[in-house]
Amino acid sequence: MAYIRAEQVRSSITDNLPSTMFTIVLACLVATAMADKFYSPPTPSGSGRVVDVVPIIRDDRVHPNEHGAYSLNMETGDGIVRSEQGGPGGSQQGKVSFTFPDGQVFDLSFVADAEGYKPESSFLPVAPAFPHPIPQFVLDQIEFARQQDEAKARGKSASTPSRSYGTPQ
Repeated sequence: MAYIRAEQVRSSITDNLPSTMFTIVLACLVATAMADKFYSPPTPSGSGRVVDVVPIIRDDRVHPNEHGAYSLNMETGDGIVRSEQGGPGGSQQGKVSFTFPDGQVFDLSFVADAEGYKPESSFLPVAPAFPHPIPQFVLDQIEFARQQDEAKARGKSASTPSRSYGTPQ
């Protein structure tokens, strides 16, 4: 039985290394050339992959002035309308409108100011009504916490327990 020694295997790999590298590089170049032949970038002309070019009908922009006021009014050929105004301090307000494929018109108006972002639209989800009335003992506890907060604000010690608070029923 013949055995192959590790030195023989290592020798056969290192002796053929330049031709192996050449083969790998050549295979990569051929693969790149073939891939380029099959790839066609999107074209608006209608041949190959079609990309719809949507015309911009209106694009009126007033860039921020020294006080930070700006405005944007834009309309595209596929019915998207956006208007936005901003003022000093980062406050913004605006509207967005477009038509869904099924014909529904989506309208969204928003205000973004120190109180946060407040969108309004009939398409936004609405939280369900609270399923049951709040028990009286919970309302009593909320009132007790409010009174404690007021006492702290006036500088009175809140460590003295109130005699008006009882155990829940």
